Formats: sequence, structure tokens, C-alpha cells
Amino acid sequence: MKILENCYPKEIPEEEQNEVISVVVAIYNVAAYLDRAILSLINQTYHNLEIILVDDGSTDNCAEICDKYAAQDARVKVIHKKNGGLFSSRNVGIENATGTFLAFLDGDDWVETDMYEKMLSAMREYGAELAVCRYKWVYEDKTEDISTEKAAVMDGQEILAKYLEEDDAYQIQNAAWNKLYKRSLVGDLRFPERLYEDMLYTIQLLNKPSKSIYLDRAYYNYVCDRNASIMNMGINEKIFTDLIPNLYDRSIFLRKIEREDLALLQDYFMYKRMLLFYTATFRSKNTDKKVYMKFLENKLRELDKKSYDAIFSIPQANPHEYQKLKLFLLSPRLYLMAMWLNDRIVIPMKTKKGRK
Repeated sequence: MKILENCYPKEIPEEEQNEVISVVVAIYNVAAYLDRAILSLINQTYHNLEIILVDDGSTDNCAEICDKYAAQDARVKVIHKKNGGLFSSRNVGIENATGTFLAFLDGDDWVETDMYEKMLSAMREYGAELAVCRYKWVYEDKTEDISTEKAAVMDGQEILAKYLEEDDAYQIQNAAWNKLYKRSLVGDLRFPERLYEDMLYTIQLLNKPSKSIYLDRAYYNYVCDRNASIMNMGINEKIFTDLIPNLYDRSIFLRKIEREDLALLQDYFMYKRMLLFYTATFRSKNTDKKVYMKFLENKLRELDKKSYDAIFSIPQANPHEYQKLKLFLLSPRLYLMAMWLNDRIVIPMKTKKGRK
């Protein structure tokens, strides 16, 4: 991996904007935000776009908004379909994309006007097949942006490894929408037919490029406050029917490509998350929480000590996490008591001490 302390992608002159970028916009009942999203694409400094608006059976006036822009701009294509979910919209978009490059936008978010020009420029300069950028967190009362001018050029599976490390310095993330890549990378890869579909798609995608570039500049605006968002669903059955199966499928995929080291890293974060889910489920008011807690307990007890020793001995592992798991395996009740003491007494004391 080559770190670039100061990376300033060049402008691409109009005469060199000769490759089409297909941007797939997944849309469902986001009429209040949709004009902003579409205009952020229409006004891109890179003009050679194919803007594919996929209306996933919206019941508000999203369909009319889409058709309005299609009538105004020949680059805009609209697909009206029966509601099938985010994965369905994105897959339909992939099927209809004709550009050399592919990108995604969610209908309630928006992009900076130079996003695709800068990302494609960086890809051209460094011979990359995939580019990833940082993004802003947009709340009702504030916007968080911790961009820098840094970049990183990565060979082969380096970007996959960096993604799995969950290092905040590299905001690669599961998201489909902070990435631009060659359409040829996709092949027959599609989003799985479940929620949290980004999780498996992304890990398979990041295995494909021979060279990638990460830009630590936030070109994407991610709206965090929508109550209907998947990310705001809290503890619910989809964590158990969709999210956790995605985590297991990721481990299976990593072993299939013979990256046992990365599979162990994935497993470490998976079992760490399941412990967190167990605590959150116990504290929730979900009427089915006993069923979910039993499900998680069974998952956490499925491996033997040798397997857990291997997972929690990787360089990235925090030894305290293994102590938590061992306590849980000894007694889930004792584990919950320890978490209560930690959250109510230990952490507040440390916070108070740190302020002195």
C-alpha cells in the first residue's frame, strides 16, 4: 500500500470525458429528498453520465419527480418497478447499466458536484479499477466531516484486508454508494436478496480489482436522521434473519478464496458483534427478545475452544473481548451483570477521571 499525503485529483477536460459513468439511484418513498439527490447528479462536473432512477414502487410522488427529470435531461433513465427492496432496485440498475463505470446513490442522500470527476481522475492517474471516498454524516442539526487530503493506492486484496480491519482511518465501509468502479468488475455479482445486502456484495467486490485507490475526501453526503432507514431499525428480527447470515456468508467467502487470515479477522468482529447484540437485545423492549437471546447464545456456543483461541489470537484482537466471551460461555447471566457494572460504574468513573 502506498500512502499519498497530499492527493489532489485533476479536473477532467470536457473532451476527455469520453467514458460513461452509470449511476444507479435506488428510490422508495423519499420524495422530500429526491430533487436534491437527482440535481446533485445532473450538476456533476463530469457530464458523461447515465443516471438510472429506479423507482421501487413508491407510494408518494417519487414516480412523478423521476419522470420530470427524464423529460428534461436525456441522460436520465427511469425504471418503474414493483416494490422489491433495495437489493432488487440495485440489481435492476446493474442489469440496465451500459457505462464503463458503475456507482450508486441512495435517493435520500446526495453527492458533491465533483465527486465522480475526482474519483475517476484518481483512478486514471494511478491505474486503479476501483475508487472509494470518505463521506459526511449529515444530521438535522449538524454535519460531520473529517476529510483529509490523504489517499492510499492499494494492490490486489490490500483494500479487502484494510476494509475488514475496520480501521476508521479508511472509511471503506459496507456501503455501495461511496465507490466508483469499472462495470467489468461486476460480472455476475449481484446484491443478495436480503437486507444489509451491502455486506456480502462489498466483500466480494473488493476481492476483484488488481489496484484500488482510497480518497480520504468526503464527496458523499449520507443522511443519518431518517427514521425509516434500515440503520435506524434498532434490535429487530432482520438482524437475525438477514444481518447475521450475511456475516456467516462473508466468512464462507473468505475461506473460499483461501484467505484464512481474513476469515479469522471477519470472525473476530462477527462474534464481538453477537455479544453486543446479546446485551442490546436483553436491554430492549422487544417482545421476542428471549427467542433472540437464545438464538445468539446458540451461535456463540457453536465453536470449540481451539477455534475461539485462533480467532481471538489474531494481531487485531483486543484480549478484553475474549475475556467477555469466556465469561459469557461460563454464564450469560454473569456476563450481563458485568456489562451492567461496566456501563453504569466503570465507564462513568473513567470518564469523570479523564475530565480532571
